[in-house]
Amino acid sequence: MNMIAPEPEHLLDHKGEPLATVSMHSLPYEQVRLGLAFHEAGHAVLSMAYGMQIIDSQVVAWQSADRTISVTGNTRHVAVGVSPWRYAAQCAAGELAHVRFLKQTGLWTPELEAGCEARHDRELAIDALAQFGYRLGRGHTPPGGKSWAHIQRVADRTVALLWPHITTVAHVMDRRTLLTGNEIADLTSLTNPDLGGTQ
Repeated sequence: MNMIAPEPEHLLDHKGEPLATVSMHSLPYEQVRLGLAFHEAGHAVLSMAYGMQIIDSQVVAWQSADRTISVTGNTRHVAVGVSPWRYAAQCAAGELAHVRFLKQTGLWTPELEAGCEARHDRELAIDALAQFGYRLGRGHTPPGGKSWAHIQRVADRTVALLWPHITTVAHVMDRRTLLTGNEIADLTSLTNPDLGGTQ
């Protein structure tokens, strides 16, 4: 664990706003960290399965001067020629993988599931799709578009299909902190395409 917090820009969403933090004080640090590794592995594995290039994926933990422990993560990818709805599904996959991890390990509570909510991932999907004329609704299905709930259902089925890969990547990421896209490809036998990102 680092004693120095990440650079401030690493704690901002795509709009430059601080990422929301939710307390999971009922879990020990090790379980919180592993849950975040599952979150990032969900993003990384679905992205790669959908044809995106993964640059790297990591879970980051640090302790502040007042001994407060914070955990976050980040997955960097390149998406070229990918279905917008699949892009949205990989955005949803992090939260869904985190919740599945809690359920499979017997840690799940309604409060912890609420703590997994990643609004920044949803908002990224909505804004990214809007740039290309696709409509993604938060609590409704817009004309000619899809609802976030629909995207979550699609993503949840894919997370279930790819769960062995997500589990493998999450445990290795938890041990090593950062995995490159090519390392994730080696762990899962998925293809990490070269789409012009740094590998």
